[in-house]
Amino acid sequence: MADADLVRDGVGGGVPPGSSPLPAASAAAGDETMMTLVDHLSELRRRIGISLLAVALGTVVGFYFAPQLITFLKAPLNLGKPLVYTGLGDAFFINLKLAIVVGIVLAMPVLLWQLWAFISPGLTREERRLARPWVPLALAFFVIGVVVAYVILPFASTFLLSFSSPDLQPLITASEYFGFVTTLCLVFGLVMEYPIVLVLLAKVGIITSARLRSSRRVVILAIAIISAVVTPGGDPISPTVLGVTMYLLYEFSIVLIRLGGR
Repeated sequence: MADADLVRDGVGGGVPPGSSPLPAASAAAGDETMMTLVDHLSELRRRIGISLLAVALGTVVGFYFAPQLITFLKAPLNLGKPLVYTGLGDAFFINLKLAIVVGIVLAMPVLLWQLWAFISPGLTREERRLARPWVPLALAFFVIGVVVAYVILPFASTFLLSFSSPDLQPLITASEYFGFVTTLCLVFGLVMEYPIVLVLLAKVGIITSARLRSSRRVVILAIAIISAVVTPGGDPISPTVLGVTMYLLYEFSIVLIRLGGR
C-alpha cells in the first residue's frame, strides 16, 4: 500500500516530493506551439509555390497568344495605325507584361483555392460553411470587373484623344497604352472583390448592415478618392464608372448582409 501511495503521489515516478510536473507540461505545450508555427510557415510556402507555378504556366499560355491579345486590346483605340515603341527591348517586355497579366487571370481559380485552403483550417466549421460558396463567386466577380474595364476602354480612350488638334497629334507608345489597359483591367477586377469581403466580415460578426448604412457619407468620400487615385489615364470616365460601380456594390453588399440577418 505504501509503495502504491508513493507511485500515486509521483514519488515512485521520479518526481521529487513537493515538486510539480507543470513545467514539463508547459515545455511540451511550448514545443507543440513552435511546431504548429513551423507547420503554418511550411504550409504557406507550399501554397505560395503552387500559386507561383500556376501563374507561370498561365504566363506561358499568355506569351504564346500575346500577338493576338495585342491586336484585341488595341482595337478600342481605333487609331488606324500601329503603336510604336522606342526602346530596343520594349516589344519583348510588352509581350511579357501582357503574358503575366494573362497568367494571373488564368491562375485566379488556383490562387483563390490556395488562399482558401490556407485560411480555412483556422476557421470554425460554421465559418467555413458560410464562406465556401463565395470562393467561386470571387472568380466570377473578378471576370466581371475585367469585362467592365474593357467595355469602358473605348470611351476613355476616345475622350482622351478628343483633345488632339492639328498642332497636337498623338504618338502613343505601346508601352504606355498597354500599361494603361492592364492597370485598368486589374483595378476593376480587384475592386469587384470587395463586396465579398464585406459579406464575410458580416458573417463572422465584425460589421452589420446598420453600421454600413450609417457610414454612407464617409464611404462615398472614400470611393471618390480611391477611384480618382487608382484609375490610370486621367480621364473622367474611368474614375466615374469605377466610383459608381463601387457604390452600387456597396449598396448590394448592404442588401446581402441584411438578407443574411445581420
